[in-house]
Amino acid sequence: MKERELKELICDIGKRIYTNGFVAANDGNITVKLNEKEYLTTPTGISKGYLRPEMIVKVDRKGEMLEGEYTPSSEVKVHLKIYEQREDVGAVVHAHPPYATTFAVAHIPLDFYLLPEAVYALGAVPVIPYAQPSTQELADGLIPYLQDYDAFLLENHGTVTVGTDLIKAFYKTETLEYNAKITYMARLLGRSNELSREEIDKLLAAFHKNNPGARHPGYVKFND
Repeated sequence: MKERELKELICDIGKRIYTNGFVAANDGNITVKLNEKEYLTTPTGISKGYLRPEMIVKVDRKGEMLEGEYTPSSEVKVHLKIYEQREDVGAVVHAHPPYATTFAVAHIPLDFYLLPEAVYALGAVPVIPYAQPSTQELADGLIPYLQDYDAFLLENHGTVTVGTDLIKAFYKTETLEYNAKITYMARLLGRSNELSREEIDKLLAAFHKNNPGARHPGYVKFND
């Protein structure tokens, strides 16, 4: 996609995140990798529901502004650390979807096997130890998990999802939140029935067949 089209897509995804209630006020941020030296990022202090293409900022791999009239997101260092560690990642979405963030606040990893769509698309989702938002400590805290996972719960904070492109990264945020919502409501009922190990293995085999070379974390319970 051309740079202008990517800026328009960032604005569209920002509106979807905002209208879906995945962020409030000025929360959240989105980045897209243009090349090894340039990245597009949402600006700080602007609601994701009211973005315009001219607000999107271009930064280098150190987070220094290259183009734009607005200040880059304060969380851009977290995104840049992900790009540094994962060459396959082309976009990063950080949001605060309420159900997934509830698990982040409770420090409960999403390692439950209830929905085949979540099994296929995400696998296990770890909890990243707390660090103050917008700090290098938060960025560095992701490092031990980045090679194995595409979705993350940030303790007492929110979520991060990554993808080869922005659409895929956003879909993972949607899948993460929907899975968290169903898991939460099943817990309220006091009963849930997880998929069998055999069915999970079939779903994982289908994922790898349809996505050659792609990463999938599998399931922590089954790694013991």
